[in-house]
Amino acid sequence: MRGRRMEKRRTITYIRYLLSAALTAGLFLLAGCGQSEESTVILRVANSEEYIDEGGWDEEERIELEDGTSIIGTNSMIDDFEQWYKETYGVEVRVEYSAYGTNEELYNQMSLGNTFDVVCPSEYMIMKLMGEGRLQPFSDDFYDRSDKRNYYIRGLSPYIDDIFHQLKQGDQELSRYGAGYMWGVMGIVYNPQKVSREAVKHWDMLLDPAYHKQITMKDSVRDSYFVGLGILHEKELLDPALVQSSGYSDTISRWLNDTGQETVDKVEEILSDMRENAYSLETDSGKADLVTGRVVANMQWSGDAVYSLDQAEEDGVRLAYSVPEECSNLWFDGWCMMRDGLEQDGRKQQAAQAWINFLSRPDNVIRNMYYVGYTSVIAGGDSDLVYQYAEYCYGAEEDGEDTAEYPMSYFFGDEGDHILVTDREQLERQLYAQYPPEEVLRRSAVMNCFSEEANRRISQMWINIRCFNWM
Repeated sequence: MRGRRMEKRRTITYIRYLLSAALTAGLFLLAGCGQSEESTVILRVANSEEYIDEGGWDEEERIELEDGTSIIGTNSMIDDFEQWYKETYGVEVRVEYSAYGTNEELYNQMSLGNTFDVVCPSEYMIMKLMGEGRLQPFSDDFYDRSDKRNYYIRGLSPYIDDIFHQLKQGDQELSRYGAGYMWGVMGIVYNPQKVSREAVKHWDMLLDPAYHKQITMKDSVRDSYFVGLGILHEKELLDPALVQSSGYSDTISRWLNDTGQETVDKVEEILSDMRENAYSLETDSGKADLVTGRVVANMQWSGDAVYSLDQAEEDGVRLAYSVPEECSNLWFDGWCMMRDGLEQDGRKQQAAQAWINFLSRPDNVIRNMYYVGYTSVIAGGDSDLVYQYAEYCYGAEEDGEDTAEYPMSYFFGDEGDHILVTDREQLERQLYAQYPPEEVLRRSAVMNCFSEEANRRISQMWINIRCFNWM
């Protein structure tokens, strides 16, 4: 995943990794001098690229919340965790941190022998790893709400908690093996000066010849396949009888996880036409193409949508975000523990669970959200810092005239006032992308872990599309 502040950090990040590698080598050479290497817990963490606060904030980036809380990322989150763990548990921990590009790249690394203790894949990959028996379940202590250090379970959004309990691999709930990190939906970022708001109410605008070579689509088989399914079932998905039925959620989930050969063939035709209409297949360049005006609309993850809107605004361009009325893909990334990494080492498991809890502490949640641009699964529990941060980002000025109420209680819980007064334009901009309204989430579905046979069918379909059926 990419965030709104990453471009200027890449050189700093590379230097930091080099220094970290040199320091690690030095620690091995100095083992036996002072704290022994054996008494230090080594925690091997793998995460998506540019998906954690790396520190180095400028003073003007300091976040000052309404209650007086001041937040700034001076050190990297990794360095701060190591210090906090020593202070909290009296044990030295050293995080060996590495990054990967995609879920499949992570899986391939592990298949080739790379061993990690904690990883952060997407929900379908967590399910795949669960099915293969490769994950270590969290201990009962991890769910103890009376322990004030258990920031994750105490602060998890009730909405996300409910979804995690519904997601299963076999008879096992995902919540037993995966702890959420970031979440969002898929939509369309567009230039309202070039594209009508009516057009982006439907996914099939990506097929519209009126926008020939002016739209981009994701170079991601699962995300693009999902959009193709939405177009395939557009009429049925918009049928009022279905929308108002008690089985609506189950039906859209079944349709949007259909991997039968006949369905795959139909989606291939749709996506082939879309590929012909698109300016490019992309995973990261679409944001820049929108800002520069090369394209007028872009299939986009919600966090990258926020980045696009922010960056364009700096350049004097006002973009907007829409989630089509048919459906959207509800996605999650989450932390899980690898069984072969922990090897029944209680000290490692404690450190792994502490890592998740540290990242779930409300002030750290805010740091990560600001740094990477995506939305945390943490609402904060008895702390309202995360909601204050939403007000800090999107609350209207007291004397604002064109404002609207934006209900957020579904995410933050029923206790307290969680109706944000915001500028009306935020109903189709960053706030809408970061915290989609309930009516969007009702028509959203999680894509499950597909069978090996289904993956082969879809992969071949994607090869055909990417290569224009040259194979």
